[in-house]
Amino acid sequence: MPRCPGQPRTPGPLGKGSSQYTAASGCPQICLTALVACGTRAVIDAAFGPRTRGETVYGERLMRSLHHGMIVLLDRGFATNPFLTAVAGTHAAFLARLSAIRKPPVLARYDDGSFLSRFGAVEVRIIECEITITTTAGRHTGLYRLATSLLDHHRYPASDLVRLYHERWEVESAYFEIKKTMLGRRVLRSRTWAGTAQEVYALLSAYQALRIAITDATGTLPSADPDRASFSIAFQAARDQIIQAAGVVADTVTDLAGAIGRAVLDHLMPARRLRVSPRTVKRPLSRYAYKSLKIDRRAYQATLSIDILQPPISP
Repeated sequence: MPRCPGQPRTPGPLGKGSSQYTAASGCPQICLTALVACGTRAVIDAAFGPRTRGETVYGERLMRSLHHGMIVLLDRGFATNPFLTAVAGTHAAFLARLSAIRKPPVLARYDDGSFLSRFGAVEVRIIECEITITTTAGRHTGLYRLATSLLDHHRYPASDLVRLYHERWEVESAYFEIKKTMLGRRVLRSRTWAGTAQEVYALLSAYQALRIAITDATGTLPSADPDRASFSIAFQAARDQIIQAAGVVADTVTDLAGAIGRAVLDHLMPARRLRVSPRTVKRPLSRYAYKSLKIDRRAYQATLSIDILQPPISP
């Protein structure tokens, strides 16, 4: 999330921006790490600051919001021994993807194909699987290794946890809704760190209010999952209410949440189907350069198959 370039004041704690093309640019950036509920995409907690400190530094601040009964889905960048140990210390469970270079020892096997291992003082179950995605554009197979503190393989089968991990992408959807739908890809305007923090908190507060309205609205219908609600529709309905200045004139009724809810329920999307979109390295300076490079950015309906692998026991 960049700040606007060409600031007359000093960059302050954010420093200068950089990219793969230049060592420094006029657009300093912040790193925002969020704890998002998978079902509703509501923000449970968030921490941010200069990008130079890295996402795990801000992830450690989110430990204050972890507790027993919670399952935290973590990307590979957070799957370090100290970070996983800290998560386990909050009594929250975790399910994290491991990098390919990690080779955890096999201490015992389970009937579902997973095996017992250990990261420092924390016992974990390791799930190695092969996931095949088939679309009209072709077939792609990848190897994945997950680690979880949920040791009961009867209650938490390996195949169920692999499917659950796919929900981690809900946080990416939340980031997209804030940066694309709300900000419209615009940069932040403030010239000071205090102003930048104020803008970020304002964005998170507005996003949270919209998510609450969406969840309340879909909760009135037994078959309406929050996934079927359009965030763009909710955002446009809220913006229209503000433009119309509802409740400003005497004897008018403020019904912001109700207006949002009705708009969402009137435009429910079909039940979500599995879709994939090829990931590409963001190299071109212009988004339109993808046309000349002939990079496929379409999304495809897909079918998924999961095979649990069983590595040999370590000597």
